[in-house]
Amino acid sequence: MQKKNKISLKNYNSFGVDVISSNFNIANSEQEIIDFIKKNNIDEPIILGGGTNILFKNNIDRNILKIQIKGIELINETEDYVIVSVGAGEVWNDFVNWTINNDYGGLENLTLIPGNVGSAPIQNIGAYGAELKDTFENCRAISVETGLLRIFNNTECKFSYRSSIFKEKLRNKYIISNVTFKLSKKNHQINFSYKPLEEIIKNNHIFNPTIKDISESVNKIRSSKLPDPKLIGNCGSFFKNPIIDKIDYKKLCEKEKNVPFYKTSENKIKIPAAWLIEKCGYKGIRDGNTGTHDKHALIIVNYGNASGYEIFEFSQKIKNDVLRKFNILLEEEVNIIDK
Repeated sequence: MQKKNKISLKNYNSFGVDVISSNFNIANSEQEIIDFIKKNNIDEPIILGGGTNILFKNNIDRNILKIQIKGIELINETEDYVIVSVGAGEVWNDFVNWTINNDYGGLENLTLIPGNVGSAPIQNIGAYGAELKDTFENCRAISVETGLLRIFNNTECKFSYRSSIFKEKLRNKYIISNVTFKLSKKNHQINFSYKPLEEIIKNNHIFNPTIKDISESVNKIRSSKLPDPKLIGNCGSFFKNPIIDKIDYKKLCEKEKNVPFYKTSENKIKIPAAWLIEKCGYKGIRDGNTGTHDKHALIIVNYGNASGYEIFEFSQKIKNDVLRKFNILLEEEVNIIDK
């Protein structure tokens, strides 16, 4: 266990917000997490993975525990699939690339999503028609209260759109140390039903796409419209895409033309948050040291010197204006940490 006091978190969050942590700890194994919990008797520590989905508003007095457990291991294999165990501290996209290079299918649509493997189940990360839950087998997690290890299967995680039991009922109650996936070895289920992905596949005259084709196509799409956090601070999508009732969608269409949508069920419609935000005039604008990206209104950026509080206040302006114009309340996808 590595321990550091009063250090800047600027290099530990993709917004690049410069706040000070008074108690920063790095765990490289499950046992170090367990020892840390038993020794410190902590209540709701801040668990830090890649720092790509978090906004620090102020300096942090609470315990921060950065999970840095590494390792990718095949633990079972048949003619059709493999079971792969992955340390929570592995970089998500590095793991996805590993699956592509080994021709293991299932994660190709989730290429280039920022963050670490351990954070993926918490948010049930998803993109281009796929979600983590589609390949998730189980995860190992340690209770913050008792230090005891528990294994959660897919059903127990209660996955939903950009959420799970770890973001709802068990929020801040468990620390994920390892995630296990079931991936295909042959007869891959190629998914390019999501319109932007379907278009790039067709435009490149790919008639029988492989998982590598899907991964490379997703990479091109994301790289063309999403800013690199290494160049400009951001956490990707700041808000979730809202899901509204079919009746409310019809009312929206009476006021606005060509409203984009994705049907999630018989009576539920998903509206792109980026479209709502852009319609409120926020695409590519700058407000002091923060603003929205010029290619994607859903991405709030740090132009170099923004404080966490400044970014948060700007996000609330967007949220209030969308509510006022469309009567739709946006929900933050980014985790807001106050102190």
